[in-house]
Amino acid sequence: MKQTFLLLALAACVPAHAADLGLARIFSDHAVLQRDQPIAVWGTAGAGGKVTVTLGGRTASASADAQGKWKVQLPPQPAGGPYALTVASDGREVSRADILLGDVYLCSGQSNMEFLQRASTNAIGATYTAQNDRIRYLNVPRNSALAPQDDLLAPAAWTPMNADTIGDASAVCYYMARSLQADYKVPVGFIQASWGGTTIQGWIGAESLRTFGDYKTGIDLVAQYGTDPAAAQRAQDARTEAWWRAHDPATAAQRAFVAPDFDDSAWESVTPAGSGVDGVTWYRTTVTLTDAQARAANALHLGPVDTYDTTWVNGQRVGGAGLAWLGRDYTVPAGVFKPGRNVIVLRVLGSGGMTGAPANRTIGLSDGQAIPLPAAWKVRRGSALKGLAVPPAPWDMLTSYTTLYNGMIAPLVGYKFKLAAWYQGEANADAADEYRSLLPMLMRDWRQRFGQPALPFLVVQLTSYGATPTAPGDSTWAELRAAQADTVAHDPHAGLAVTLDVGDRFDIHPTQKTVVGERLARAARAVAYGAKTAPGSPTAVAAARKGKDIVVTFRDTGGGLKTYSADRAIGFEVCAGKACRYADARVAGDRIVLPGAGRAGTQGVTHVRYAWADAPFVNLFGGDGLPAAPFQLDVR
Repeated sequence: MKQTFLLLALAACVPAHAADLGLARIFSDHAVLQRDQPIAVWGTAGAGGKVTVTLGGRTASASADAQGKWKVQLPPQPAGGPYALTVASDGREVSRADILLGDVYLCSGQSNMEFLQRASTNAIGATYTAQNDRIRYLNVPRNSALAPQDDLLAPAAWTPMNADTIGDASAVCYYMARSLQADYKVPVGFIQASWGGTTIQGWIGAESLRTFGDYKTGIDLVAQYGTDPAAAQRAQDARTEAWWRAHDPATAAQRAFVAPDFDDSAWESVTPAGSGVDGVTWYRTTVTLTDAQARAANALHLGPVDTYDTTWVNGQRVGGAGLAWLGRDYTVPAGVFKPGRNVIVLRVLGSGGMTGAPANRTIGLSDGQAIPLPAAWKVRRGSALKGLAVPPAPWDMLTSYTTLYNGMIAPLVGYKFKLAAWYQGEANADAADEYRSLLPMLMRDWRQRFGQPALPFLVVQLTSYGATPTAPGDSTWAELRAAQADTVAHDPHAGLAVTLDVGDRFDIHPTQKTVVGERLARAARAVAYGAKTAPGSPTAVAAARKGKDIVVTFRDTGGGLKTYSADRAIGFEVCAGKACRYADARVAGDRIVLPGAGRAGTQGVTHVRYAWADAPFVNLFGGDGLPAAPFQLDVR
């Protein structure tokens, strides 16, 4: 995958020239700053120069350090504005206009948080009523960085909300902000820092992530890749080959296929368009470059590969990834491409091989031009392997370690927030047990780095997507939902938005974001604003035998449970160990009764679960219209 470790990211860390005076990019015109909290402001100036910052009649001063960096802290201020934010040093001055004090929300995650308002259900109606200068947003530029950055990758603008600008805002975050701003009548700003398809590991700071499991080695490799990419690639190549030797007995002999001078004349010549063969497939091709082309060649574009690839250029590993839908766009270090003959080799584990269009396979040049690769490749089948996953490099997007924190969250450290909203988990759905540790780790990490130990966190639970069950079974999405719910249940400053009823089993990006945003707003009222209201959906708290029945007790039922389109609730299961069956379920106020589930002969029932599937149909709701949360409970 294309690494977004661009020169601009490095430039963000370069000390300012002595004459430079500037603010960090998060401080643009129209910014919203958190009310009632100390206000940090930072930027660049001449080394050692005195800097004076003024906002709303309050002033603070500091001196720039030897690298030209400075930070001041203004005292807390109530909601208000607009103000000018002014920075003066050595006779020079820069300013930002139309600054408001209000509540600031940080919204982060993967594609469902990134999902634009213009694509949401009822977007047109919301656009007509969007004019509201007291709601503003900023979209953090995507940046996967190898070390924590002091500033955003590129200029970013705080944008007041109106019919022309609403479409580019995060739909979920906007609908949450709209609802809360209408309630509390203070300015609201939301910062959206998301990247579709990413795993949670990329969003956690290195110091935290390295303490868990075997992540220390990967974190160290990410750091090494930032200082010595060639050495890091060699180390990753060794790790990858160790995995292959452990899983494929042919690996040692087939490693010869990587060598540029290997004779592949006996291999079949094929224009790759998907192999349809489970297991390993090797691909080789050659391309001739001029001296100028070799000097300018800095990228390799291969299109999608199904599923796990390792890719070499002239015998040097340049990348690898493990998502079948993801186009492979690899940064290639200078000097790897040579004048004359160049050999590109792929080893692919999966059932599809190279699946993209031949026209999309190119060598990228530094001036933006591209050199097409040959349509036909030499191909050889390898071992028949199934059910295996090749560990990616820890800097590979979209499964990187800590690089998204480095590039998109670290530049915000110093800002204060009213709350953080997290909408992510699809990319980690195959590792729910690990997520039970990683989600609370992310929450602790951000709270510590922002200096807000009680920062409210709102979590959007995975919605319904994928296979609809006809019989009880295992579900990775249900396990991930349970990990999210358990994290929230054990955190006094967290809330959960249940979304099972607004999913789309055919589309991982359901469009009904208005409801999701409003459910986040409901959780925020309770968790962040102290409203005396239930934060969310009916939640099961106990399951116990009562005579011949099993009774499940709920809290936060909004006046009592109810069922839609039936006189009983669907989706309940009783389980004896791993053997589960569907159970009749009837509403009784704040309880669900499973008639006969506890009778003689069923004493082996160990637990009850509800909506335990990737895409369950549900009809159990609270009196206020919120869907009951899925659960799994031991039976007392």
